[in-house]
Amino acid sequence: KSYAWAISPYYTTLMDEHDPLCPIRLIAIPSIEELENESGTMDPMSEEFTNPAGTVTRRYPDRLIINVTNECGSYCRFCQRRRHIGCSCETYDNKKIKESIDYIRENHEIRDVLVTGGDPLTLDDDELEKILSSLRAIPHVEIIRIGTRLPVTVPMRITKGLCNMLKKYHPIYINTHFNHPIEICEDSKKAAEMLADAGIPLGNQMVLLNGINNDKNIVKCLNQELLKIRIKPYYIFHPKSIKGTAHFKCSIDEGIEIMEHLRGYTSGLAIPYYIVNAPGGFGKVPILPQYLV
Repeated sequence: KSYAWAISPYYTTLMDEHDPLCPIRLIAIPSIEELENESGTMDPMSEEFTNPAGTVTRRYPDRLIINVTNECGSYCRFCQRRRHIGCSCETYDNKKIKESIDYIRENHEIRDVLVTGGDPLTLDDDELEKILSSLRAIPHVEIIRIGTRLPVTVPMRITKGLCNMLKKYHPIYINTHFNHPIEICEDSKKAAEMLADAGIPLGNQMVLLNGINNDKNIVKCLNQELLKIRIKPYYIFHPKSIKGTAHFKCSIDEGIEIMEHLRGYTSGLAIPYYIVNAPGGFGKVPILPQYLV
């Protein structure tokens, strides 16, 4: 059994080559632990069963996901779609994309579309614009969101040309995927600045990962640093039960403790939602500490 591996040259430069526990190394470099404990499932969100057409994943009445590629700038070792990412047998051709957009066009209750993958920013500007222009031409699509980790792993992908193109399709929202403060450096700051200056609201979706960021001080530092580059901490995702990722798992108690440490210890802007994804593709469940008034 094997899982795909890729890492961008840029992301490699963030790694401490002398520290075997460097967060970048743990996020990006394969470990034998991926094969030693294969508990979990390859499709923790049951996406194969919530796929009504093309590359669509639909779990909610008024919004859905359209997957447009199976490529990323780097392949995270905890990826929930690792069954597809980097697989040459998985193609997202024009026919499948068209089928997905036709489905959205025919279902008038869809008002919010998340463009993801893989990473949609691995597409060139022309390919991405074809998708965005097709979505924006649908009257009932109010909001387009893009999920991307390229501001973290390949920040030079964020160019003036890309930002000028994205501006044509507002309202567009982008969710980034920073998991540790050391991922925030001059290049990623510049990428975030360009996107924010293009009028694009930025949010961050962090995954809680054992040995990487399951520490209240690390999370607080990350969230405060994100706000400084105009990225709002949006979600902390509890790790899903994905085959080959058991070594990244944390307890929900750890997540609650982190949330308790954020509330009252930093500004409200730095406090995201802590989310557990219900098994079987039944959606997001917010987890809150208990308080007495």
